[in-house]
Amino acid sequence: MDAIHNTVGTLVVLAYLVLTVLHLLGANGRSFSWVRPLSFAAAGLLLLQYVLGFSLLGSGYRNAGSHYAFALLALVTVGMEHGYAGTRDTPRARHLAGALATGLTFLLVVVAYIIGQGNG
Repeated sequence: MDAIHNTVGTLVVLAYLVLTVLHLLGANGRSFSWVRPLSFAAAGLLLLQYVLGFSLLGSGYRNAGSHYAFALLALVTVGMEHGYAGTRDTPRARHLAGALATGLTFLLVVVAYIIGQGNG
């Protein structure tokens, strides 16, 4: 299951990188109809990653506490993207808020990924 957790972690990192780039392009006037579905897919992957991680914990696997802290902090930034960013008045403001939220999520999951790889 560790290999699956690593693979899904890679997909989560890539998904949030792509979302950050798409939001930045959207803030500059580009339009992509699949940003929202990708955002929900990325959040779903992150949820799957949490389920796998908790399963690993339940089976006795341990990692550094900072790995868990950074991973769980991503819940806040994903909430920012899905809650706060979508309520902005203009498409530009929505994309700017989305870029901030997904950029922060990307940073948090990259740090969690690096820590996990170093201790795995």
